[in-house]
Amino acid sequence: MNARRVLVGHGTENDFVVLPDPDGTGWPEDRLDARVVRRLCDRRAGLGGDGVLRVVRSVHVPDAPTVLGEALGRCEWFMDHRNADGSTAEMCGNGIRLFLHVLVAEGLVERSACAEGLWVGTRGGPRRVGAAPDGGYWVDMGPARPFGDGTAELDGAVFPGRAVSMGNPHLACLTRVDVDTLDLTAAPAVDAGLFPDGVNVEFVNVVEPGRHVRLRVSERGVGETRSCGTGACAAAWTALEAAGAATGTVTVDVPGGRLRVTVDGRTTVLTGPAVVVAAGELTAEWLAG
Repeated sequence: MNARRVLVGHGTENDFVVLPDPDGTGWPEDRLDARVVRRLCDRRAGLGGDGVLRVVRSVHVPDAPTVLGEALGRCEWFMDHRNADGSTAEMCGNGIRLFLHVLVAEGLVERSACAEGLWVGTRGGPRRVGAAPDGGYWVDMGPARPFGDGTAELDGAVFPGRAVSMGNPHLACLTRVDVDTLDLTAAPAVDAGLFPDGVNVEFVNVVEPGRHVRLRVSERGVGETRSCGTGACAAAWTALEAAGAATGTVTVDVPGGRLRVTVDGRTTVLTGPAVVVAAGELTAEWLAG
């Protein structure tokens, strides 16, 4: 595999630089450091993206045995996900759909073999992701795990929310304030005691109780993004809870498109599109910078 080869893609406009590295030789841990990730994600001096996804087999990821445990054997592939600031990330619902799409597009797996789902390792644990009949992809995100109540402060206004883990932490704030009017150029202030590792904050308008929401999100380590898959799941779970329902399917509109989240009382399934925008090579000139 050409170590310079790179892809750019997105899931509902949550965009990523993708590094195909199945054998772990092109971008080993000591090469894909925080500085390189920041340069790749720079929208002026790099390719630009909300994060980096390295497509690699689990056996080539040093911390895979620790984060996957007994599931290591069934996860041939590992989504090595980095935030735009260079930090590692546990899980990304948009990213993992793009990850499977890249596996298919690169000929590393057959789409026809993915209907029932393929196990992929993440730092949030194993996740099953599959090809949907409509050309999109679904991912079993695991159960939503609430862990308290918190608030987000933005421009002097306080927004109450539910703290929900989807493998990564979220604060889902249902609000009647039109989310389109919010200024998310600065990260909301949150309770560091409740979120010691930071948090993704969703501001959510309920369009139809328990069935349809729209949201904007401020992601830790990134800022506002056009979409957040785990955030859509956290928002859907919170909207269902607010409607007095434990299960249901919620349409989630994000600035980058539309997602569907199904909560069945056991797990959470996210469905949506994934697109590879471009493929090319990093130049020696850029790599030497």
